[in-house]
Amino acid sequence: MRRAAAVRPAGARTAPTGRTAPTGRTAPVRRTALGLLAAALLAGCGTGTPGAAPEASATPATTAPSGGTAAPDPSRSPAGRTPEGTLLVADFGADTVTFVDPGPDGSGRGGAPIASVKAGTAPYGLVVGEDGRAWVATAEGVAVVDTRQRTRLALIPYATESGPVTTGEYRGGGMGIAMAPDGGHVYVGVNVPGRDGAVEVIDTATREVTGTARVGMRPFDVDVSPDGREVYATDHDSFDVTAVDADTLATRRMEVAPYGTEGGLGSWLKPHYAVVRPSDGALLLPFEGERLAVLDPRTGRVSIERMTANTHQHGAALAPDGTLLVVGTGPIGPDDEEPSLTVRAPDGTERIVPLDGPHEDVAVSKDGRTAYVTGGFTRDGHWNGITVVDLDDEKSEPVRLAAGNRPLGISVL
Repeated sequence: MRRAAAVRPAGARTAPTGRTAPTGRTAPVRRTALGLLAAALLAGCGTGTPGAAPEASATPATTAPSGGTAAPDPSRSPAGRTPEGTLLVADFGADTVTFVDPGPDGSGRGGAPIASVKAGTAPYGLVVGEDGRAWVATAEGVAVVDTRQRTRLALIPYATESGPVTTGEYRGGGMGIAMAPDGGHVYVGVNVPGRDGAVEVIDTATREVTGTARVGMRPFDVDVSPDGREVYATDHDSFDVTAVDADTLATRRMEVAPYGTEGGLGSWLKPHYAVVRPSDGALLLPFEGERLAVLDPRTGRVSIERMTANTHQHGAALAPDGTLLVVGTGPIGPDDEEPSLTVRAPDGTERIVPLDGPHEDVAVSKDGRTAYVTGGFTRDGHWNGITVVDLDDEKSEPVRLAAGNRPLGISVL
């Protein structure tokens, strides 16, 4: 495992020949070539073409860091009760969610899966309310899981027709999911392969879909404004973010394409995940470890800040102190860097923590001291575990922790 790099200013790295500064909408030479290459290959998250279903898991192994699926160990948790600080992951490679003991002080050392609970086909994103119920976006509906008792309470079917229930990277059904600040509603992005998607509104008391808003193509992520008045769908395949009025379900589409839209469905250079900055309500969307798009949802204007990881990026999260964490999934071209976790301070300085293999999403401990990065990945190359990163100790080595089957979404209970 490589050691974390030192803190460096976000603009400290000199751009290599052929890369332009992020001041306009013209794609650099390298990025244009990669867009054309991705369009030709029609592979990975760049295209909406249906992909192969993930391989079925083999007989559970005792450990996961080498690639196997670890068998849950119920003896780690008191029967019928889940300890605070337990991790919950959505098993995209199975029909379950898995509860994971993060080890002493959440360090990952000595941790292991506790139990798995049936959720629904190919779970993707999840969100957990203050009442301990998890809402899990699967291909066939939103599963409601009691995380304290570790049981599924309901499976709420979608109102939007998204085709046959399938698995794989491009399956229809739920993707991003978020909860209103008051816990009264859950908002789930529903992918309709080859067409615009939808955000569906679920009443958490009645567990019924109460409204639907049309959004862009393939809503990777869903977020909510700090005041709960707007819902934001990050529309991967249409290069935009759709703002949905939480009361009227009226929508506004805002393009977020700092490299332009050349390449269409075959482009890698699309928005994936976003976070909402509490201080001003701006959406932060990372691109390729080079550009952070800052979207003002009131005006639709996008400003660009420099990033330094130089790698394809997916999941993002905010620590309590405003530190932005971004998952680098690995290279999409010969001059890209390997997988990493970007730790970006509010002042824009960044620390790049190397990761071993592709990863997808990230969550932060409640005290803001630890990051948990899922190894599931929506494309090939995933592994069945979590990388644990100490955010306080820059000299510490990341720890690999067994966790579920192709874990994507993650939450700290």
